[in-house]
Amino acid sequence: MLLPLKDDNPLKRIPYQYVTVALIGLCVIVFMWQLSLGEAGGRKAVLGFGAIPSVLFGSRTLPLELATIPAPLTLITSMFMHGGWMHLIGNMLFLWVLGDNVEDAMGHRRFIVFYILCGIAAALTHAGLDPDSTTPMIGASGKN
Repeated sequence: MLLPLKDDNPLKRIPYQYVTVALIGLCVIVFMWQLSLGEAGGRKAVLGFGAIPSVLFGSRTLPLELATIPAPLTLITSMFMHGGWMHLIGNMLFLWVLGDNVEDAMGHRRFIVFYILCGIAAALTHAGLDPDSTTPMIGASGKN
């Protein structure tokens, strides 16, 4: 099989992967919200809540109607947005298969912190490679 749908690693330390399931649920809710905005509204949401390297590093600013939150916060909000069904499904599939193992090894609280810090690090790394980019990055993998 090309896509992993599950693993055979039993949970040893935690009774259930609450954080993994909550992160998946949050990403799905945010994506449904994006879809509910329609095409133009969805683009505005991606511009307002996606991490845009040139805005993060201060070489450009967003128009006031799009700048709904401070640029550094987009490092977090962008992690929960997705660019389409395949982007969402692919990311959530791998989070489902791998997230429970990491959550089991780290515990719930440390996994949340780890997830957020890794998402921020991915976005900053990508942004650092092209700091003048005006393309918003969305998703926790730090790609646009």
